[in-house]
Amino acid sequence: MSIRFLLERLERLSVLKAFVPFLIGILLAEHYALPGWFLAAGILIAGGCAVLFRSSVAAVALLLAVGFGTAQLRQRHRTVPRNATALFDLRIEGIPSDRGTRSSVEAEVIAWRDPSSDEWFAAGDRLMLYTDSLVDLQAGERIGCRGRIRDFRGRAAGYRRLMRRRGFSGTMWVGQRNLLFRRAPEKLPLHVAAVGRLARLGLSDRSDALVRAMAAGDRSRLAPDLREQYARCGFSHLLAVSGLHTGIVFGSIYLLFGWLFLLRRGHLYYYLFSAAVIWLFVAAAGFPPSAVRAAVMCTLLQGALFAGREYAALNAWAVAAFVMLLWRPAWVGDISFQLSFLAVFFLLVWAVPIQRRIRTHWRTVDTAIAAVVVSLVAGFATAPLVAHTFGMIPVAGLLLNPIAVLPAAVIILCGTVWMLVPVPFLAPLFRGCIEAAASSLDALARLAEYLPATTVECRPDGTTTCCIYGLLLAATLAVWSVEPRERKKIERLQ
Repeated sequence: MSIRFLLERLERLSVLKAFVPFLIGILLAEHYALPGWFLAAGILIAGGCAVLFRSSVAAVALLLAVGFGTAQLRQRHRTVPRNATALFDLRIEGIPSDRGTRSSVEAEVIAWRDPSSDEWFAAGDRLMLYTDSLVDLQAGERIGCRGRIRDFRGRAAGYRRLMRRRGFSGTMWVGQRNLLFRRAPEKLPLHVAAVGRLARLGLSDRSDALVRAMAAGDRSRLAPDLREQYARCGFSHLLAVSGLHTGIVFGSIYLLFGWLFLLRRGHLYYYLFSAAVIWLFVAAAGFPPSAVRAAVMCTLLQGALFAGREYAALNAWAVAAFVMLLWRPAWVGDISFQLSFLAVFFLLVWAVPIQRRIRTHWRTVDTAIAAVVVSLVAGFATAPLVAHTFGMIPVAGLLLNPIAVLPAAVIILCGTVWMLVPVPFLAPLFRGCIEAAASSLDALARLAEYLPATTVECRPDGTTTCCIYGLLLAATLAVWSVEPRERKKIERLQ
């Protein structure tokens, strides 16, 4: 082990090193508050010292202050009354999810009226709206209603904290009696239009729910028993558009259109085409955090190759985190954001080196080994956080995920191609492929339920979870400090 070699390796990860104090600043802002003038003065003084004296300490202080200031500036403040009846002008976001006797959907408060003064106030809060079976809401619709906003209740404190971080001010019940007016949407959002195209395939209920969730990020048709079954067997990550889904689309684009590199300026055409398709896919899914992270990294990869520069994956990982947290610092507490970035970080520092060491001379075998290594590393890396959040570890998913990715990829690709090019005469082909892949995925889920120890129930506290990840990080730094044998031989010869 060589400390000098570790420092040399960390020196190349400039963006990753800069991201650490920025992240610490965001985390500190969740527990403390500082005056705006104090933060502005701190940023100016630290930035000036960093530029004039090239001080690393001043640069760290600057990044801390920027992270703290960004989080404090972006904090949402409630602008609507709580536990008081008022009139509300709401816009429906997303697609209503059927919960049996009621439906739930996200909504944005455009304005509200105080009954005592009849004065309207502009707002921008988000609500989780619950409606009875008589109210059939549509995405993008404007409604006026009389109601009362209540706090989230009936679930764990972690869920309530997560909803607040996502910008939700509370919940509201809307029935047929307190609905005042309805205005149809002028233009459907891209996400809703994509789901509408998938509905035209004429799939069975279960297959339709799977392709909507995996290709367009619409989980409204997922039945409770399907969610529970996939959660127990470790397939729940397949039901939300994430980096895995974006990576499948990205890899398929390379396989189908890699021949563009043979043309004059073909690399430019390929870069523009692949970036456009990736971001269209993410937009159709509603810009989930994990998919945005994957799209940013894919775009950086293509841009680095186009510019002829070395692509440092960990630096790109840090850039993606930087951009996303600058845009919405509250994502740092979002479980999907945490799982996505944790999984990718440990895949880059553990799965990639392991895969390189066990390569064979057969490409098919190497692909199978890589799938198993990626599944195991991602599963073990996210297991402490999954156990802390959900109280269980899906052990069966560690073994069956490499197989489950194959039918999942068929569903994702067929759904994506159909959303982009809904050619009617190809509908039977897409329908048959999606139905067969969905049946295979359901068969794997049933198989996982028969395996011994499908799930292990445990819920470590926050301190224990942080200690586990601290040990994993220490082990990573210890491995990075091991100097390769080839380098030692070269230094001896010199």
